[in-house]
Amino acid sequence: MTRQIIVGGVPIGGGAPVAIQSMLNTKTTDVAGSLEQIRKLHTAGCQIVRLAVQNMEAARGFAEIAKESPLPLVADIHFDYKLAIAAAEGGAAKIRINPGNIGGEDRVKAVVDVCKARSIPIRIGVNGGSLDKKLLEKYGHPTAEALVESAFEHITLLEKYDFFDTCVSMKSSTVPTMVEAARLFRSRCDYPLHIGVTETGPVKQGLMKSAMGIGALLLDGIGDTIRVSLTDDPVEEVYAAKDILKAAGLRKEGVNIISCPTCGRTRIDLIGLVNQVDEALRDCEKPITVAVMGCVVNGPGEAREADIGIAGGDGWGMIFEKGEQVDKLPYDELLPALLARIEKM
Repeated sequence: MTRQIIVGGVPIGGGAPVAIQSMLNTKTTDVAGSLEQIRKLHTAGCQIVRLAVQNMEAARGFAEIAKESPLPLVADIHFDYKLAIAAAEGGAAKIRINPGNIGGEDRVKAVVDVCKARSIPIRIGVNGGSLDKKLLEKYGHPTAEALVESAFEHITLLEKYDFFDTCVSMKSSTVPTMVEAARLFRSRCDYPLHIGVTETGPVKQGLMKSAMGIGALLLDGIGDTIRVSLTDDPVEEVYAAKDILKAAGLRKEGVNIISCPTCGRTRIDLIGLVNQVDEALRDCEKPITVAVMGCVVNGPGEAREADIGIAGGDGWGMIFEKGEQVDKLPYDELLPALLARIEKM
């Protein structure tokens, strides 16, 4: 079991459920716009949100946002240690830094001192695209070993000043590298891990990479908090994270939709119907399995373990629960009837 840190009341590691994170794509100086996006993320199921703090104007915006945010905020800091201090004093629940790019040890100590005084955890963020030159010279390119060595250099520096309230991330845009680094790190250290694949590309590709990388580690029992990085609305990152956690068997809340891949027996617009069911139940937190099947020949049988489901025929369809038919309706009445029954469950 890993050590545990607390981020604004959200436990990370130590056996706690895997926490879902995202990052705003609004300007941190846009207080109203940032708060609007945070509230949408909160509604979608996000638990922790990160904001870029790139200058003092952003640090002031961060402090204003922190006053009203329904979610704990992580300040993302690069290069200027004074911004980390300002964010900590402005209400940050966690500080994300790369200790190697904010100056000398005295500056790292200044950040550590303010975080210790306020019980604010620090995330050491190592990225394959920004490794120290000496590590690139040693390993040739951003290998898993290079990422882990970088992380331990930073850990050693924080521990030098008696700081242990630490979370670590080692991200890469290459899935095997990210997975190998996390496995290697976990074999050597029990600090909690924030996992994710970075710079994943277009949405479809990003979802595949994230599911592969994050999913592989979760099935190994590795990963205490996750972010699915997508070039999309951050809310979509949260929904994707929830889906990955459900697929890994680590999240019971929310609907699990099963559906057949279609075949020559299909007599309904199954693809369209599945998409409608998915959209309608997106924010439903009931821990149920819903089946959407293309025919009545074997739909209820194949999906007999589903709590509820529908199977289409030629202009009509049935609703079934645990494999048993409970209603037969015209096709255009199937979806409303299904949703009405789920509402009562």
